[in-house]
Amino acid sequence: MARHRAPGILGVVRNSDSTGPDQVAALRAALRHGVLGLLVLAVGASVIAGLMQGTPGVWGALLGAAVGGGFVLFTAVVVLATANAEPTTLAGILLGSWLLKLVLAIIVMVVLRGMDFYSRGTFVAVIALAVVGLLTAETRAVLRTNVAYVDPLPSGPMQQ
Repeated sequence: MARHRAPGILGVVRNSDSTGPDQVAALRAALRHGVLGLLVLAVGASVIAGLMQGTPGVWGALLGAAVGGGFVLFTAVVVLATANAEPTTLAGILLGSWLLKLVLAIIVMVVLRGMDFYSRGTFVAVIALAVVGLLTAETRAVLRTNVAYVDPLPSGPMQQ
């Protein structure tokens, strides 16, 4: 029986039949939980910071969620998009994406350095909460995803 392979999220090819394991299920769950966690953090932090500091607090919370959450979620998207790549290709892409994120983070910090429309304390606090919270949410999603460790379809010389 031939397997039908259909493009999944971000063009990643995944098994579309129910007999084979879906190797990217844990990655998709981690990305989904990360996005939901970031939305909850952005809304919650914006409301709290808005009540405590007004408009600068809201801007600080939104910018912090965007920078911290974007940093973590970008990695999850890159890993998901390259899930079927060769290990050396994957390593190169991950290193390149990490360098790109680092350069973008530096550019954002330099641009925001001279501006005073946002609360810097809220900005830093929400970045820290976003990184820790998203990594926790993604880790829990990966650990709770049931993925077969073996392919139930035999292949090779033992196949009958």
